[in-house]
Amino acid sequence: MTHRYPDVLQPEGTYPPTEDMLAEPVPQEVQEAQKKRLRAAWKTPQGWRYWSAVNNTEVGIWYTMTAFFFMLCAGILAVLMRTQLAVPENDFLDADRYNQFFTMHGSAMMFLFAVPMFEAISILLLPGMLGARDMPFPRLSAYGYWCFLIGGIFVFGSILFDSGPKAGWFMYPPLATKEEGIGPDVWLLGLSFIEVASIAAAVELIVGALKCRPPGMRVNIMPLYAWYVMVVGGMILFAFPPLIAGDFLFELERSFDWPFFDPVRGGDPMLWQHLFWIFGHPEVYIIFLPSIAIAAMIVPTVARTPIVGYSWIVLSAVGTGFLSFGLWMHHMFTTGLPQISLGFFSAASEAVVIPTGIQLFAFVATLMVGRVKMTLPMLWIAGALAIFVAGGLTGVMLAIVPFNWQAHDSYFVVAHLHYTLFGGMVFPVMAGVYYFFPFFRKKLLSETLGRWAFWLIFVGFNVTFLPMHLTGLKGMPRRIFTYPGSAGWDWLNMMSTVGAYITAAGFAVFVYDLLRPKAYQGQIKRNPWGGGTLEWAHDVPEEAWGNRSVPYITSRYPLWDQPKLVERMDAGRYYLPDAPEGKRETLITSVIDAKPLMVQRVTGPAWITMLAAFFTGGAFIFPTFHIYEPAIVCGAFAIVCVLYWLWTSTAQVPDQERKDVGLGLSLPTYASGPTSVGWWAVWITMLGDSTAFASLVFGFFFYWTARPDFITIGADHATGAAVALGVTLFVVSWASTVLAREVNKRSHITLARIALALAATCTVGGAGLIILSVLDLEPTTHVYPATMWALMVWLVAHALLGVIMQLYALAGSIFDKVTPQYDADLCNVTLFWHFMVLTALVTGFILGVAPRLLA
Repeated sequence: MTHRYPDVLQPEGTYPPTEDMLAEPVPQEVQEAQKKRLRAAWKTPQGWRYWSAVNNTEVGIWYTMTAFFFMLCAGILAVLMRTQLAVPENDFLDADRYNQFFTMHGSAMMFLFAVPMFEAISILLLPGMLGARDMPFPRLSAYGYWCFLIGGIFVFGSILFDSGPKAGWFMYPPLATKEEGIGPDVWLLGLSFIEVASIAAAVELIVGALKCRPPGMRVNIMPLYAWYVMVVGGMILFAFPPLIAGDFLFELERSFDWPFFDPVRGGDPMLWQHLFWIFGHPEVYIIFLPSIAIAAMIVPTVARTPIVGYSWIVLSAVGTGFLSFGLWMHHMFTTGLPQISLGFFSAASEAVVIPTGIQLFAFVATLMVGRVKMTLPMLWIAGALAIFVAGGLTGVMLAIVPFNWQAHDSYFVVAHLHYTLFGGMVFPVMAGVYYFFPFFRKKLLSETLGRWAFWLIFVGFNVTFLPMHLTGLKGMPRRIFTYPGSAGWDWLNMMSTVGAYITAAGFAVFVYDLLRPKAYQGQIKRNPWGGGTLEWAHDVPEEAWGNRSVPYITSRYPLWDQPKLVERMDAGRYYLPDAPEGKRETLITSVIDAKPLMVQRVTGPAWITMLAAFFTGGAFIFPTFHIYEPAIVCGAFAIVCVLYWLWTSTAQVPDQERKDVGLGLSLPTYASGPTSVGWWAVWITMLGDSTAFASLVFGFFFYWTARPDFITIGADHATGAAVALGVTLFVVSWASTVLAREVNKRSHITLARIALALAATCTVGGAGLIILSVLDLEPTTHVYPATMWALMVWLVAHALLGVIMQLYALAGSIFDKVTPQYDADLCNVTLFWHFMVLTALVTGFILGVAPRLLA
């Protein structure tokens, strides 16, 4: 019997809802019974079990507070550094301690605050803005948070034991590769672990914005914040993997002496700079764009009018993200690049100002046509605009190559960087805290304390960093721990240090306001700012279910434009007003026009996410100390935890094929392929993974073009026959996996199981042959054999993951988790193998063919 494929199941019933359907009253006793069942399904764990929570409101708050804590810690390091630089020839900090402090300050601000804060705020706010009950993968959010916490404590805590990295937050070789101690390993492995959390959160947010919008919320009317989430999430997927690839090569050199960055043995430190800044300059816009997103929510509210130029802002955000990947050599103008490269990247650095300016002018236009009320959040936005514009102007100066040559590695660059990051990140985030605090804490922060904090930070910041422009132009280099009194920098440094203490006082006021008890306020009103977007429809007092019912949306500002929307949401007149099965559920809609497709049952509280993060941390942290056996054990246990998590809580065979979601609409409860959120998560994750692999391939061709001695005539190559046979087995494995999916859909279950078993066997055989092909190459002697080994390690690691996935699908078939009708796991495994076979083919070409052609 051939079953209907689940990803083409259609909604049944009436859609969109009619006004008569929405106006039909719901008896009070029915409402109360529905609320009781929803409350039970979405109940937050109590006591010590609270830490097993996975819903976005709890994880988002943990994430936000942890990122803010790391920011404060990094700020304390900055104040200590400014104290050291207050006067010439100071001995408050010695050189070694200062190097650790400035390295950790930059690393923490970039990796432990800026990107995590965006993801934390988005996890907290995005479901409310979309009218969704939660994100599609709550346990993935929780797993990402615990990875972030463990990794952050490990990295930042290293300075407490005098073991922190001290080669700069950019870790340039050969200084970092030759550094004694574990500092570079802490940076490389600890931050790679944190990058796992960042990519996990990016996947969660992109899928959430694409698939969890409320019915009717087409892409051209969804909140601008959701657009920015998708743009920035995409940038993370394409910017972080090159850094991960660089970390991979860097740690292979540190741990096994494979000479990727050692010029004596054919390596080149410039490869690290390329891979790092392919990440590093998009990182600036990864930080900046979410802050613009916060402004895009605040400005229309204070102007009491819809945003001007919605479509232009969206296009500009996409354009900024695209152009940001063409700017990485902006940081490498003094490295001896060809003149044509300097001209191209200088022009690209200037061009990115255009889409950035469009966004800022749209906000100004909105304020001009509206009736502005200068609220406290708007005060912070105004300060952000002033500071960021100043930073942008110095950025244009640095994009001009001759000026860059003069100012490079001086305190002028320090000033520019902080003007950009404070104006583009810190001030808007502070505005967002004051604006959204009533959303997630149901209280208001103090107007008086908020203004004190603003003016102290605004004045202190400018007193600190404005003089640094002159300090840099007078010749003071970056990253020096002291200086002679005869240099003429003493009064400028004293002024900057005084400003740093004023700034710290402002943050102290803000922290006090944030943490002080607020019980005396009593009950605040539901929408204190008068916002028009959906997050302000939340319940007061808050219920853990988010929205009482998932609304039907027809406007960009539904609270302004759709009469009785909130009243009907509260009465359960929209979708999913009940939880009769006691399950947590949200709606999955189509990507473009947000038509309801299915009911997604989201996972509830669990300890397995914390346990998986703990073992994942062990797999990264033990190699820091060159202890590999416990790392392998931790890695194995992490895989077991993730498999248990997936087996017990994802793609479960439903107890009912369809569900009545309200308003006469019936939806499927299971989907495979592109309809399902799991398929989208695999697709997006593999795009990031492929970017990391492409970065390794880039490394091969970089060495070929940059080093004449990379492949010499007569050099030993990988065994061609073993490579060819290994790649052939990978192709057979892929074909068998595709065959298994197709025959399983046609109810040929036994044949599907045989195909999966054959696929797993071929994967193991292919990986073994690829390993054998490079055994005669010695990776410590030269960068060419080291590159061949690195590509082999990458492919074999993915083959291990691929065989685990094939066996998982086989076990699912044997134990009836995968059936002809319910085959989401098998579809996702097949999608992974589409990417895997391309990786195998490209690796096989580079191992077996390219060196012989290019020698």
